Amino acid sequence: MKLATALSERADIQRRLTQLMSRLNNNAKTQEGEEPAEDPKELLTELDTLLERLEWLMARINLTNSRTVTEGKTVTELLARRDCLTKRVTVMRSFLEAASAKVDRYSQKEIKILSTVKVSALQKQVDANSKTLRELDEQLQALNWTTELIED
Repeated sequence: MKLATALSERADIQRRLTQLMSRLNNNAKTQEGEEPAEDPKELLTELDTLLERLEWLMARINLTNSRTVTEGKTVTELLARRDCLTKRVTVMRSFLEAASAKVDRYSQKEIKILSTVKVSALQKQVDANSKTLRELDEQLQALNWTTELIED
């Protein structure tokens, strides 16, 4: 099984677990003399089966990511780098939006508001970080489709 297939199955199980939680909650109580729309015992059995498979997949995905090395770094390290770059770009875009927002003055007597940073220079850094992030994400996606899942 390819890593990408395992990642897709993991996402599917996580969606199914969300739906299952709703189904369980909808069938937790019934009016006296009524039957639930679905048998909670069967739903709980399905929950156990899904969680068992999810646990197995997560362990194999993490093991594969920690053992797969490309350009001197493990996939785990690349994922951490991607997550931090994503956070940096998000925070910096928000900051630059605040720093570049116009503040209208209605008369010369009103206080003039100035940006505390050089927006254009920081925007170039954000653009470079965004490019690095895109390239890293492409590299990770390619690895997902070429890396075999470790199924020890």
